[in-house]
Amino acid sequence: MEEEIKAEFERNGFSLDQEDEILKKCHTFCINFELKPSDLVSSWEIYFLNRQLSGSTVQDAHMDGFLSHLQNEQLDSLIKEEPSLHIYSSNDVEMIISNEQEDTRLGSLNTPMKQSERLYSEPFNSTPEANETPSSSKVVSNRMTPFGQRANKFVLQFAFNTPDVNDHIKEEEENLEDDVIRRVRPGERCSLQLHQSQPQPGCRFMYDRIEDRFNSLENRIRRHTSALVASGLYGEPTDATLASQKHVFVVGMVCCDGEGHLNEKSILIQGSVEHCGGQRVRLDLHKLDYFSLFPGQVIGIVGHNPSGHYLIASEVIDCLPLSISPDESLPPAKKQAMDQEFQPASPSNTSRELSLVIAAGPFTTTDNLLFEPLIELLAYASRKQPQLLIMLGPFLDSEHPEIKKGTVNRSFDEIFRIEVLRRLQDYAEYMGSSARVVLLPSTRDANHDFVFPQPAFDIHPSEDLKHQITCLANPGIFNVNEVIVGCCTVDILKQLSSEEIWRMPADKPSSDRMGRLATHLLSQRSFYPLYPPSIGVPLDLSLAPEALQISSIPNILILPSDLAPFMKVLSLGEPNDVTGSKSCLCVNPGRLAKGIGGGTFVELKYHGDPDRATASIIRI
Repeated sequence: MEEEIKAEFERNGFSLDQEDEILKKCHTFCINFELKPSDLVSSWEIYFLNRQLSGSTVQDAHMDGFLSHLQNEQLDSLIKEEPSLHIYSSNDVEMIISNEQEDTRLGSLNTPMKQSERLYSEPFNSTPEANETPSSSKVVSNRMTPFGQRANKFVLQFAFNTPDVNDHIKEEEENLEDDVIRRVRPGERCSLQLHQSQPQPGCRFMYDRIEDRFNSLENRIRRHTSALVASGLYGEPTDATLASQKHVFVVGMVCCDGEGHLNEKSILIQGSVEHCGGQRVRLDLHKLDYFSLFPGQVIGIVGHNPSGHYLIASEVIDCLPLSISPDESLPPAKKQAMDQEFQPASPSNTSRELSLVIAAGPFTTTDNLLFEPLIELLAYASRKQPQLLIMLGPFLDSEHPEIKKGTVNRSFDEIFRIEVLRRLQDYAEYMGSSARVVLLPSTRDANHDFVFPQPAFDIHPSEDLKHQITCLANPGIFNVNEVIVGCCTVDILKQLSSEEIWRMPADKPSSDRMGRLATHLLSQRSFYPLYPPSIGVPLDLSLAPEALQISSIPNILILPSDLAPFMKVLSLGEPNDVTGSKSCLCVNPGRLAKGIGGGTFVELKYHGDPDRATASIIRI
């Protein structure tokens, strides 16, 4: 066959650079994709023209890209063969899988799967399809991808308040030895209300003015000043730039005196226009044993300014009192009830019990656009039957190699609709009316507006599913079963970690860095307190600056990040403080896909209080 491939290349005017290596790989392509030499060379010509390659020499460096091209061609052919997606009807459940499933247990190299691989194993289309016979629903892919070659599909990486989770997984593995499709038992539908979902889809952006930015920052300083004064714990704020030997109380925003990163010698405090005309003064922190500061942070300071040039701080107040709302001067946000006619009338509606599966994009590996991690996630959710599936972008990552190179032959909206929305609709229909899905976009979504805050996806699911699939703006806050959940897909944790400076007391050498970074958002009552914004964040403060505000402390705060996934209970306020303390469960689910392999997601069960929640970080 290698001689036939070589002759076919030469017949079409192509020469081979590293002949042995290229022929060996092309031979493998013909076997894996069931191609004739003439079909292979025809596909090469299409790839050659699309990439606008120069010369007529086939190089070994082109083979990886050619492989992706062949995979996309075969995916398109499968989509044409299966024009409509369905899921099992009620007549298809409670049945023994026929012997045809034995074919799906063969790996991509036609070798039998190990016994351990049977746990959570699914065919290429993991979610069953409606109105379809069992035999026709099994579309077996013969593609060989690094993601498909992994031995274990789901591995527990970290457990939160679940000491017996290993025994549970072992018991589940034994139960899955029976190849039986069990009926999806209808669960209890959760209530869902949106606290804030701004800006609206179709809004105009890129009209950000200097005046809008100034007003937004000034309003932040004023709100913090009003909240600190209303607490009664501090006096009236004064002008920080005036020389005084007495201790004064001032409120201002942390700034840097240059273009570089913040350090102890470059910290400035910018006051409000009302108290100091917006002037800045240098901040001296040598008397403090502990501080944690970053640009854009609004803080209160107790100190003195002996010369008028340096404000020597003796105390830094970086957290607002919990009993005082920073937005009490604003009208209350209108809650949008999404499903009043669908909410159950039972008392369990206010039980604050909730089961969730949380995943953040990318949802496909970097070597293809097959969305294999998404398929596995939906298969896992179909078995676990959570009340709510929260999916955070990017769904169609603009950083994906094929998206960046422009080698895809479909529009971004088409890929999103076919690869993501259609699978989600199948999942929602298969699970029934008790299951809900929340979608949150990302600024890295190639098919959505590149602005932050970001409007929700403007999708129109079918009439039967519009109360199951909810799109939320980025960032967003919603109430589900009386549990307040806040989400933001901008990687604020990673950006804060590169801008923050901090000092710890000598008797506390260790520090919970991730918890400290996440607490900054709650202390500042903002999903994005960093200013100036990080490079690559299209912050538009003229669009909806109130969308960035955290009006009340959420019970669950979801902050997907490239940093290590974690789950932590954050405590705000001191136990001996008259305002009391409040806790919040912060979750970083990680990325569902990392490179050419799988990533992580989170399964969470909330039991009325963050301290009693149980959760697991699961690696694919």
